[in-house]
Amino acid sequence: MNRIEDLTLFLRVLDLGSISAAARHLDLSVAVASHRLKRLESELGVRLLHRTTRQLSATAEGSVLAKHGRTLIDDLDALTSGLRHAGTRITGTLRLTVSSAFGRLYISPLLPEFLCRYPDVRLHIDLNDQVTDLVGLGFDLAIRIGTLRDSSLVAQKLTTNRRVLCASPDYLRRRGTPKRPADLKNHECLLKIEDDGRQDVWRLIDGQRQIDIRVKGRLDSNVGDLLRDAAVGGLGIAQLSTWHACEDLRAGRLNVILPDYPVPDTGIHAVMPRRQLIPPRVRAFISFLTEQLGQQPPWEKGLHGVSKRSHRNPRL
Repeated sequence: MNRIEDLTLFLRVLDLGSISAAARHLDLSVAVASHRLKRLESELGVRLLHRTTRQLSATAEGSVLAKHGRTLIDDLDALTSGLRHAGTRITGTLRLTVSSAFGRLYISPLLPEFLCRYPDVRLHIDLNDQVTDLVGLGFDLAIRIGTLRDSSLVAQKLTTNRRVLCASPDYLRRRGTPKRPADLKNHECLLKIEDDGRQDVWRLIDGQRQIDIRVKGRLDSNVGDLLRDAAVGGLGIAQLSTWHACEDLRAGRLNVILPDYPVPDTGIHAVMPRRQLIPPRVRAFISFLTEQLGQQPPWEKGLHGVSKRSHRNPRL
């Protein structure tokens, strides 16, 4: 058990950034914590931490230990917690990463209720628009939107991600409303930049088949907020998720175009590292999100009539 406890201490040092903070968290003296870290390094025969007066970080060997050690500790925690409490008591720190906009709009408002339900759980939440290495950085869970690419992870769908093509009334007044998908080629389209490049091919559903339309535009960005703001500002047509554009659609700042040629739905998923045992805190959080977002996501309420009706050119 000494080695397990020393490994737990080492991981907490990395999480909190200092030996003294980890010692306080584990109710140890700094001297005892330092001795146990040296003992772990001595037993393994490698140096695990780079120590300077201002910074503490893992060595290459320490990074390997952290990557695999977290899974070991989490599996042990899940096993012992399940045996002790038969799944009735949820404890530990849940490490979550989620995109900035979705996290602020839809995860943040849910946290008070979740923490009230599970008073023994701590949350560490990273708002990040980049695809994060869950295993390497020690995250339990990610909320990812769209098409999933990493098959080494386990995913559970929370709800549907519905997307629409939309533009401001001012843009449609100036440039006209597209009637068919091919009309998009004559419009300014606001393009998202993903990891695999500029998304200048838009896929739509035409009856029973899918069609791809290559579009163009003078503005592209890797940040969805910027593209939404640009669409509201009359700069062009954007492809946006309804969770992102719902308030602008309800207020009439954006109009849905080509409603008879919808964008294929994707999903909003809870994604986690592949392991034999899922920690109870992770299962509890996924169940909670499914309950809150599931069948009718909050952003879809009152939106059906707005996003389904066709929009003609507003009168001048």
